[in-house]
Amino acid sequence: MRDQIGLCGFEIEGHSSESCGDAEGKLVCSAVSSAAYMAANTITEIIGDKCDAFVEDGVMKIYVHSPSEKARAVLDGFRLHIKELSGQYSKRLRLEV
Repeated sequence: MRDQIGLCGFEIEGHSSESCGDAEGKLVCSAVSSAAYMAANTITEIIGDKCDAFVEDGVMKIYVHSPSEKARAVLDGFRLHIKELSGQYSKRLRLEV
């Protein structure tokens, strides 16, 4: 998700523990989930920015109301991490910006 200044959140979908039938699928699912939870928890619990969050099996949406510079850095880091994973596992993961 982008606003006029930069990233203000993210949405991931389709990485469900139920759809990870093989070792590579489980690895990618775990990597994406772990990175998403770390980004969300760092923004809310460490930095203290307010956000709306929705989490359900296979879906996670985070929207930061007024992202601080630190929150934007975390979101940029998350985007880079997912970009690198999508390059490594292109048949399993797609990044849309």
